[in-house]
Amino acid sequence: MPDSLITGDAGILFVLAANAALWFFLEKRTGWKLFNFVPPLIFIYLLPAVFSNSGLITNDSGVYDWMGDIILPTFLVLLLLDVDIRATIRVMGKGVWVMLVGTLGVVVGAPIGYAIVSGWLQSDAWMGFAILSGSWIGGTGNMAAVQHAIDPSGELTAGLFGLAVIADNVVYLIWLPLLLNLKRLAPIFHKFTGVSDAQLDRMKDAAEEMVVKKPKPAMRHYLYLIAIGMGATWIATNLAHVLPEVGVVLTASTWQILLVTTLGIALSFSPAKRIPGSHELAMALVYLFVSRMGAKTDLSGLAGQAIPFVAGAYIWIFIHGAFILFAAKLFKIDVHTSAIASAANIGGAASAPIVASFHDERLVPVSILMALIGYAVGNYASLLLIRPLLMWVAGGP
Repeated sequence: MPDSLITGDAGILFVLAANAALWFFLEKRTGWKLFNFVPPLIFIYLLPAVFSNSGLITNDSGVYDWMGDIILPTFLVLLLLDVDIRATIRVMGKGVWVMLVGTLGVVVGAPIGYAIVSGWLQSDAWMGFAILSGSWIGGTGNMAAVQHAIDPSGELTAGLFGLAVIADNVVYLIWLPLLLNLKRLAPIFHKFTGVSDAQLDRMKDAAEEMVVKKPKPAMRHYLYLIAIGMGATWIATNLAHVLPEVGVVLTASTWQILLVTTLGIALSFSPAKRIPGSHELAMALVYLFVSRMGAKTDLSGLAGQAIPFVAGAYIWIFIHGAFILFAAKLFKIDVHTSAIASAANIGGAASAPIVASFHDERLVPVSILMALIGYAVGNYASLLLIRPLLMWVAGGP
């Protein structure tokens, strides 16, 4: 690889931030249909990978470690401030159980999908499946968090993160239209699950009464949020280094992510949840971090692994779908809630509102809350359940 043109921290941060900003600018201003099929996320990841592999920017800088130590836990805390478990249960009722059973489907499907295709993958590819599980229970933020917990430096798993991003988006191209078109099967679905019109009316009435509004953020609000995010990060980091490590599952980095997640959920029950701008600031930091992950990736390792990895992901997603169907039948849940529950798992806060607006616009606010519950449980499920299962299938750490 040639000597890098940009090696300074400020220059690297400029490139990463400008790259993330560029793709959202193009999506907003151009209206290109390309973005209906390939979201900005994949470009935000891939372009820095091209930059670092071609020598434009270095992939070896202390700024990358700083982003992992500070930016990542900060955006996790901010993402979780908007979680409202009580409101979600009040509106969706047993639909929340459908989502959690769907989460169980992600947990069960991960080792099965990996086991079927592992013969065509490198020995450490299980870590890529673990990283993808973060996205499929919570979202992009969880995917980055799981990767950081497994490999804080990012050296071992940067390419596997790339495979997870590719599989996430390739599966999304099929799964999202499927969830949208379930609406056309509503009569058949409701006959299968035994849901009544009265249940549907009660849910939609409750959703209409729920108003999720925050005032426009002011400068002081961003200072509040930065203080809260970094304060929680400082507490979690210090606690993580005094808690006992348990093998390769509960390391200091894993403890940090789990503690940050716990603190974020706890803060969602405090007045901090009313501070405006938390989700927007958190997502900006998420995409900046995804750009950072791209810059750490060695593209030469992606091509030969992509097809079997994506095949395993498709096996995995249909196992999740089977669990969603089973739960809908068990709890007598409608097609709209079931589709949103799956989207809240697989697509997170980016996809759940799209599915909700297509099925019934009154369900958009609660779909966001359901996706945020995915943020809350994603790190626990991925690190404490899926990671050990994948390690067991792979035959060791």
